[in-house]
Amino acid sequence: MSETNLLEQASEVDAAPAQGTSAPDISARPQGLPDKFWDEGTGQVRLDDLIKSYCALEKRLSTGFQMPEDPEGRMRVLRAMGVPETADGYVIDLKTDLLRPDTQVNERLHAKGFTPEQVQEVYDLAAERLVPMVLDVAAEFQADREIERLVADFGGPEQWREVSRQLLAYGRKSLPPAVLEGLSASYDGVMALYRMMKGDAPGVMDKAQSGAPASESDLHALMRDPKYWRDRDPTTIARVTEGFKQLYGAN
Repeated sequence: MSETNLLEQASEVDAAPAQGTSAPDISARPQGLPDKFWDEGTGQVRLDDLIKSYCALEKRLSTGFQMPEDPEGRMRVLRAMGVPETADGYVIDLKTDLLRPDTQVNERLHAKGFTPEQVQEVYDLAAERLVPMVLDVAAEFQADREIERLVADFGGPEQWREVSRQLLAYGRKSLPPAVLEGLSASYDGVMALYRMMKGDAPGVMDKAQSGAPASESDLHALMRDPKYWRDRDPTTIARVTEGFKQLYGAN
């Protein structure tokens, strides 16, 4: 029987780690952990530093993005967002011919850092909301002014009310609804209707001697022209008025 070498066993016991404990495992470092959060000496994560860094990041995110205060830094951020170098760089797609790009407005929007998409939205909203409101106000203002002219021409409010009643009855009896509506929309149209009712308008056969439109569809096309309903162009109004007189005038 061989003897047991107790001395050799003792050295093996000294070399073996104590049961229940383990030496630090340097290889256990979490993947992607920055160096500043890893302690090489202990083989452990620096939890205090990690918590402090997280709290600082959370605080920064909660305050939102802060535009750099220096002009150069601000310019870099704006360029990255797509803001042109000057207000002249905005390319605007106008949805109506009633709007035009406004240099002063664009400069103010540029000073506030508006992107091209945001500037386009401003003009789109103007076309969608403001233009109809302006047209309504302008139409009401024009109607008020033309009613004042009619009241003055017919001798006062009472006389105008009576004449307007007669004109409406005559128009409903003698003209298509669309034609009556077109004539009733302007001072010149009302006066043409009045002359028709009084028998002063030229007959239909006279239209061959005039350069006015020869058909009702031509007249409606003219009335849809912005020169008629928006600009109140005297020449266009005269053509429409003369056309209605020729088509529906009394002989």
